Amino acid sequence: MDYKKYVADRVKDVKFSTIRYFFNLVNQMPEAISLCIGEPDFVTPIHICEAAKKALDDGKTSYTPNPGILELRYEIAHYLKRRFGLSYVPEKEIIVTIGASEAIDIALRTLVNPGDEVLIPEPSFVAYRPCVTLAGGKPVPVPTYFEDGFVLRPDILERFVTPKSKVLLLSYPNNPTGAVMNRKQLEEIGKIVEKHDLIVITDEIYAELTYGVEHTAFATIPGMWERTVTISGFSKAYSMTGWRLGYLAAPAELAEEMLKVHQYSVTCAPTMAQYAAVEALRNGDADIERMREEYNKRRIYLYTSLKSMGLECFEPKGAFYIFPSIKNTGLSSEEFAERLLMEKKVAVVPGSAFGESGQGFVRLAYATSMANLEKAVERIGEFLKEI
Repeated sequence: MDYKKYVADRVKDVKFSTIRYFFNLVNQMPEAISLCIGEPDFVTPIHICEAAKKALDDGKTSYTPNPGILELRYEIAHYLKRRFGLSYVPEKEIIVTIGASEAIDIALRTLVNPGDEVLIPEPSFVAYRPCVTLAGGKPVPVPTYFEDGFVLRPDILERFVTPKSKVLLLSYPNNPTGAVMNRKQLEEIGKIVEKHDLIVITDEIYAELTYGVEHTAFATIPGMWERTVTISGFSKAYSMTGWRLGYLAAPAELAEEMLKVHQYSVTCAPTMAQYAAVEALRNGDADIERMREEYNKRRIYLYTSLKSMGLECFEPKGAFYIFPSIKNTGLSSEEFAERLLMEKKVAVVPGSAFGESGQGFVRLAYATSMANLEKAVERIGEFLKEI
């Protein structure tokens, strides 16, 4: 039976993630060191786990309201206010989602009509383009460059705006580059957004993981609150990847429409995970700081090590990724990643997985132990000498 003829074209057009390709290869190599997956290597802090257990013991196993328990929405609003100066009404402007991924999906499905263009600064998270395609939109990659610190330049952004442009999908701190944008840079982007009447979906899942710089929430830029859907979650900052919990915050009129998509897609986020998130927001600041300090040590070690090997390397100021150039090796991103894995048992992600702007680079995630990083650095050094 020819099943392909039944599959929607927009689904057939979507390719599987290159990251998962390398992840699956690594799983067949017990001795390999994986620097592929952007997942904290820390266990979820015990007090957060205990809050989920208590919710279960108390019989809190039924559906919650579609946008999430009000207690959690209040905590999210309080957190966004105290950390980033953002103001949202918990009852009307916050939706708890199944990870930040669902938040991105429902935001796009709410905003995008068939043929609408979504501007995506690249290199970018591998899911953005497919999510736009599945929402019926047209992804439009906007390049960023090593020499600019992978910051989105307003003049380049404007070059890609057309009458069909509707949404800018902004993500800083950035995956895969680790780049951040400061307030002045974001203000320049805000001028382009206002000039061309765009809506912005801003993925700020790495907002707590910055090093020596302060994160600026895009919705705090003058004139941008009413144009912005702010998305974040608990996976990265609180090491809660498997809990699948995120949220979006948006003006009430937009949030109301997004709630429809959320309601009919998933009903609500897992109940016990929501109670765990309440505990994380109330008492998890010290956990964030502890993990961030460890990431910073790894960041500095990996950055200095790669530079000493002769790889041109941009210093990341956010997230837990580093994105060195491998152009001086004469290999493509794919060749470098495949050979490094097969010959030295170190898994990295080719930069091309994150868009054409990533060709000539590879992504290394330092969300793993220092011991693993030290072994990986030794093997990478050997590989570079041999080629």
